[in-house]
Amino acid sequence: MTEETAEQRLRRIANARAAEAAQARDKGLRRSPRVAGSGPRPGRRPEPAADPAPGAARRPDSAAAAGAAAGPGYGPTSGPPPEPEDDWDEDEDYDEESPSFLENVWGGVKEILIIAVMALVLSFIVKTWLIQAFYIPSGSMENTLVRDDRVIVSKLTPGPFDLNRGDVVVFKDPGNWLGTVPESREGGPRETLRRVLQFVGLVPDDSDEHLIKRVIGMPGDHVVCCDKDGKLTINGVAVSEPYIRQGDSPGGGKPNFDITVPPGRVWVMGDHRSDSSDSRFHDDGTGATGSVPIEDITGRSVMVVWPIDHVTWLSVPERVYADVPPASGQPAPTPASTGATG
Repeated sequence: MTEETAEQRLRRIANARAAEAAQARDKGLRRSPRVAGSGPRPGRRPEPAADPAPGAARRPDSAAAAGAAAGPGYGPTSGPPPEPEDDWDEDEDYDEESPSFLENVWGGVKEILIIAVMALVLSFIVKTWLIQAFYIPSGSMENTLVRDDRVIVSKLTPGPFDLNRGDVVVFKDPGNWLGTVPESREGGPRETLRRVLQFVGLVPDDSDEHLIKRVIGMPGDHVVCCDKDGKLTINGVAVSEPYIRQGDSPGGGKPNFDITVPPGRVWVMGDHRSDSSDSRFHDDGTGATGSVPIEDITGRSVMVVWPIDHVTWLSVPERVYADVPPASGQPAPTPASTGATG
């Protein structure tokens, strides 16, 4: 056996230490899970490894020994290179470009506009086919309804629900009952906005083209005012009307009448009998001109919703008309076509 020279001894020591360092580094990469901040980050050059042979670095021939160790055929460096790490770091924060202030504002404005349009469409649908709010500008229905009350009118009556005696109804002017309607005193954008809101149903209708009264006689009914006790009679039966304004008589101090309601029409009167321009004032004595076509009825008033202290349901006790027999050959009510003055 030949004696090992000093140069060979140094080379052997350097190779052994390099192999140990490579094995230790390889074990650490395989066993230790990567954490944020450890190991090289994507796009950054790895830190140089520590000198595996610090003692040999101080020798003059250590550079040659390290070069020999890195050459082919020496130690583990000649084996397959370690698998490259995935460049994607799951712990890396993904920075998305945040929207600008103007984009945020515009997004909020769009949402508000969509909600507003949907509300307007829904309100228009409800106002056209289901319910509508009306404003009461006169005292002809006191004390059931007083001036400035707001009422909700169901458009399902007449229609799916039958019209009955005692119902408070809103109807279109059937024959110039209101006379000449004065022009609105307001104008400009404010009036335009108010009419638009009325059209979609967000503001109570104070149209001068409608009236509100109580149904007294149905088609075919024989209505007479008044009997010896001062009461109305319908088909020969006297009725006691609790809704008449206190101090008023059923006839309201006006001339008596004796009419038969024509088919497809109703006889209407106000609860404030002495201050109501109703069927009595527009009839020719037969019931033909004073009665209101059912097709002109917009709907039945079901509730007072404003002011708060006036909120109440509008209904008539069943006992009022319970004993009144139906008129012979009385036809079923017809649906209304399509807000109210007293």
